[in-house]
Amino acid sequence: MSTNLLRRLLHLYLGLVLFGVSMGLMVASGLGLDPWDVFHQGLARRSGLHLGWVVIIVSAFVLMLWIPLRQRPGLGTISNAIVVGLAVDAALAVLPEPAHLPARMAFLITGIVANGVATGLYIGARFGPGPRDGLTTGLAARGHSIRVVRTSIELSMLAIGWLLGGTVGIGTVLYAISIGPLTHYFIPRLTVPDDRKLTQCLA
Repeated sequence: MSTNLLRRLLHLYLGLVLFGVSMGLMVASGLGLDPWDVFHQGLARRSGLHLGWVVIIVSAFVLMLWIPLRQRPGLGTISNAIVVGLAVDAALAVLPEPAHLPARMAFLITGIVANGVATGLYIGARFGPGPRDGLTTGLAARGHSIRVVRTSIELSMLAIGWLLGGTVGIGTVLYAISIGPLTHYFIPRLTVPDDRKLTQCLA
């Protein structure tokens, strides 16, 4: 196994675990979640299931929607569907529940930044998109604007999740305005270079 492949695998699984931990931090803050996690939390509260199991079940359902879109999952896609859910449950099992607003804000901000780093790591590993990102790109490939598709999906998840009892708050707004710049910064810096491109550059 090459060093490059090992590095990619490390980035992938470190990123997915960190993604789950970042979700746990935002949940523990109680100040609001990103749209998909508002939906996940709402389902968890209604069903009585652990949040992580809901994340895994929703991921499996979203992957089934890939079939008519002729999207092909990669190792990163399948790993995302499983590891993130397990990691968020593990994080919630050990994280304290901050009682005071400064501590809650610290959890929230740390969670959002960690989410940006985690996204850079697992996308930069180049093993395929997560189930939800793949759904967005699959629909966009059918001739729809990726901006319209993503906005429509996330607003729908936010509305349904809020109706189900998911937490919407200042964290939801902060996530929405910061995750774009964060991923824009971290993805190119955390992407593992392709061996072939590196060889060409050194030749």
